Amino acid sequence: MVYLLLVIGLFVLISSANILVLGASSIAKKFNVPNLIIGLTVVSFGTSFPELIINILAGIDGQSDLAIGNIVGSNTINILLVIGVSALIKPIAVQSNTVKFEIPFSLLGMLVLFVLANDMLIDGAAQSVLSRIDGLVFLAFFIIFMYYTFIVSKQGIREEGHEVKEQSTVKSILFLLAGIIGLYFGGVLIVDNATDIAVNLGLSQATIGILIVALGTSLPELATSAVAAYKGNADMAIGNIVGSNIFNVFFVLGTSASIQPIVFNTSLNIDILFALFASILLFIFIFTRKGRQIDRVEASVFLVLYVAYVVWLLV
Repeated sequence: MVYLLLVIGLFVLISSANILVLGASSIAKKFNVPNLIIGLTVVSFGTSFPELIINILAGIDGQSDLAIGNIVGSNTINILLVIGVSALIKPIAVQSNTVKFEIPFSLLGMLVLFVLANDMLIDGAAQSVLSRIDGLVFLAFFIIFMYYTFIVSKQGIREEGHEVKEQSTVKSILFLLAGIIGLYFGGVLIVDNATDIAVNLGLSQATIGILIVALGTSLPELATSAVAAYKGNADMAIGNIVGSNIFNVFFVLGTSASIQPIVFNTSLNIDILFALFASILLFIFIFTRKGRQIDRVEASVFLVLYVAYVVWLLV
């Protein structure tokens, strides 16, 4: 039953995020907010709502390993599985600005997480905690990234416009409220049942967060990227995935830690370093290939690494 409830929770969470984005976008449109701004704010934030809700609820409930495991696992899955599957369907060309700024910035995100989370290792503290101050540091980096994204979009370097279908005011408000309520209850279902599954299987909360919860919250990105690759629009996939990874660390963890400090289990350092390794590998593959693209050979390497990582977690 717990597995069914977990699946229901994931479905409710992801559906609610989409509904909330529809309602919020429509309301923003009524106030004459440009499509560009809606795309940069409402839509971009909406894709991170599932991870954000899970992290906040898990943090409040004392399930810190689940919270951090969800973020680290999601970032690993985005690179190794999502980009791997997409590039296997069709090689992915990479925009120069993604290479120059966003991939290094996502690398920076994992490095900052490693440094801020390891109080015991770096400062000799009695306990490692992502404090509220750490959360504000994450958010400061996030503001820098959003400023860059806005400038790039205004210059027309990247197309971030989001076509919004305007709904009636009542319908928009109902969508907004339904999305918020659904996010909460979907998040509760996921956190509670993921914890029960971890206990039943004898696995750690971190492992459940990395393998099951992170995979569930990454399914929309996987489906979207795979379809884009099939339709020949795969060049957008890396930018979206790398952007999602930046959101996960700086926005989701930043907001979560600012609300409720997150105790860090140092056993997760291996998973953080593996996610960092995946990001470095992506960067290397792009710079060592003509035309800056991820082809089927690199995609196969990503997928093999992901399978090996999953096996290692379960053994």
